[in-house]
Parts: sequence; C-alpha cells; structure tokens
Amino acid sequence: MLQYRIIPVTPFQQNCSLVWCDQTNKAALVDPGGDVHLLKRAVADVGVELEKILLTHGHLDHVGGTAQLVQELQLPVEGPHKEDAFWINQLPMQCQMMNFPLVQNFTPDRWLEGRDQVSVGKEVLEVRFCPGHTPGHVVFYHAGRKLAFVGDVLFAGSIGRTDFPRGDYDTLVNAIRQQLWPLGDEVQFVPGHGPMSTFGHERKTNPFVADHRFG
Repeated sequence: MLQYRIIPVTPFQQNCSLVWCDQTNKAALVDPGGDVHLLKRAVADVGVELEKILLTHGHLDHVGGTAQLVQELQLPVEGPHKEDAFWINQLPMQCQMMNFPLVQNFTPDRWLEGRDQVSVGKEVLEVRFCPGHTPGHVVFYHAGRKLAFVGDVLFAGSIGRTDFPRGDYDTLVNAIRQQLWPLGDEVQFVPGHGPMSTFGHERKTNPFVADHRFG
C-alpha cells in the first residue's frame, strides 16, 4: 500500500510529501519546494529508496529543491503538465521576486497529461489535469488509499490563488468540480499548504466551491 509523510518546507511552509510503496521500499518526493537537507533526512529516517520526483506545478515554493536533488541523486522528474514550462523556465526570476536563494531551472523528464499514470514502486497514482492556479497544474490520486495530492488547487476552506500570470478563477473552480469531486466525498487530500481535509467536507463548507453555490 502507498504510505506517506508530509514535510513542510521553505518560509511558505509548503507541504512536500514523501510517498512510498511499502512492498518495494521505493519512494518519491511530491513537490520538493526547498530545504533539501530536511527532505533527505526524512528519506533516511523512513529508510526508503528515493526513485523519482513528482511535481504538481511550477511555482518556486513547490519545485525549488528539484534541480539540487536531480544533481545530487540523479533522479528523474515527472510532471507537471507542459503548460507549466512557462513557470519552470522563470525560476531564477521567481527567486528574485520572492527573495529566495537562486535555484536553477530544469526540464522534467516526463510532462504529464490528464489520465496519465505515475508509479512509485508497485503503487500507481492517477494524474488529473487541474489548471487555473497555474496553466499546467496536475493532481496525483491514489485510488487504494482514496488520497490525493492536490498542490495549490484546493485547500481546507479555500482554493488556489488565480491572480498570478496565466491564472484563471473560473478554470480553477471548474477543474475542482469536474476533476476532483467525482473521485468521491471520502477522498482525503494533502494540499500545498495547511491541514488536510476531504473532498466531501469542502463540498459542504468551502465558500468557493461548495455545492450550494452552484444550485
């Protein structure tokens, strides 16, 4: 079964997730935004073998540790959707804007599309294309655990910002309702920031995407 540990990183306290297959001990980091020393320590503490990096989108606080991990550990990178090359190519500029130490841009080994699958050991996660916060945002969903890693698409009580370049509010709301809600109310999700929640709870209470707002 898929196991996971959430590791908050960077001054933005972004939720990086270490996920692993308990049959094979193979692991991946979802959105390694920075503080690579903390991420490597978590991998060592759990005692797993890191085999890849999975990215939901191209914002600095979610990908800032990627180039260093690739350089040090020769890991392949999967995701996000190719539309987020727009953001990854601007990583040095993002660092300057956010007053972060300079990080290098990179090219993922595999761009992802909706309905693609990614593997971690023997475990398989389904890819959902959920643009709006960024144009190439994806979500990773594990059916067996009923667990989703949603990046900055959805939060407990809120949704991702859409005031960045190429963000779009209506696109984001539609992606949440069309790509995430059909997975089931019982699905738990790890957001890019803050506490976990369930799709069902957000459908009832989230002021941006609750069902009652849409008749």
